[in-house]
Amino acid sequence: MRSSKTIHVISCHAEGEVGDVIVGGVAPPPGATLWEQRSHVAKDGKLRNFVLNEPRGGVFRHVNLLVPPHHPEADAAFIIMEPEDTPPMSGSNSICVATVLLDSGIVAMREPVTDLVLEAPGGLVRVRAMCRNGKAERIFVQNVPSFADRIGFPLEVEGLGTLDVDTAYGGDSFVVVDAEALGFSITQDEAKDIARLGVRITDAANAQIGFTHPDNPDWTHISFCAFCGPVTQGKDGLSGRSAVAIQPGKVDRSPTGTAVSARMALMAAKGEMAVGDTFTATSIIGSSFSGRIVAETRIGERAAIVPEISGRGWITGIHQHMLDPDDPWPEGYRLSDTWGA
Repeated sequence: MRSSKTIHVISCHAEGEVGDVIVGGVAPPPGATLWEQRSHVAKDGKLRNFVLNEPRGGVFRHVNLLVPPHHPEADAAFIIMEPEDTPPMSGSNSICVATVLLDSGIVAMREPVTDLVLEAPGGLVRVRAMCRNGKAERIFVQNVPSFADRIGFPLEVEGLGTLDVDTAYGGDSFVVVDAEALGFSITQDEAKDIARLGVRITDAANAQIGFTHPDNPDWTHISFCAFCGPVTQGKDGLSGRSAVAIQPGKVDRSPTGTAVSARMALMAAKGEMAVGDTFTATSIIGSSFSGRIVAETRIGERAAIVPEISGRGWITGIHQHMLDPDDPWPEGYRLSDTWGA
């Protein structure tokens, strides 16, 4: 078989959301920091296109590139590539990366608990993996500081009128809406409508609200729309359903770790959660992430929380993505039937 490029990938999913991991065949991108390397990947686009576009990828796929860490505390570093963004952090992707590192033997596993530190573009994340019989069974991720931004903002959405929305950051930026008020119960048959409406709400939020991260002037947009159902109190803490619409128009199959972090930051700002409290989010396919507020902190002048999320990941395969030198679509292609306009 001829190939002018061969990229080695271990495929994985975390509670339903695909987060493949590139383990070989790609040189570290240029940059003095991980954020600069992330920015190169985003601007250059060639690697993103090769692994995310069809025929190798699809709108459902996220891919993570392992690179040597910059921070002296980190055991490994990763750059996240999502369909439209190259974000600061991702909960499901960090669970996939930790699962691949441990289950494949790239990082030595210690049973029953393995501690490691990952460096994401948005900062360090501390991982605690519960391990048994050579398998990382549950991954706990102490996420980057998360904070509420706008609360109760009147957002005009064409065809819907005025919605009261919140915005928040949980490693990525969200506009948060009341799913029940919009007629959604967060069930699988609603996925297409949630995806399409979520893109419209996200676009409206970027036009009317915008976003600025106090410590990262490069992150100036809202990435996702989180549809959040009612919160209930049970013997194991708070719980609720949610679905996150991801550009260009899909629903996260997992409960979205950064959304869980952002939602806990909002509940903390509203006095509904405090340090030590827990929240379990259930996704549109019935999978769940557990969240906990570890501590209070600040980002610049903003009150923030240190969140921890946990979930499970599973390796689904090992792949070698190749490029025939005569392939007329070396960076793949996208069509509006699945990728949107």
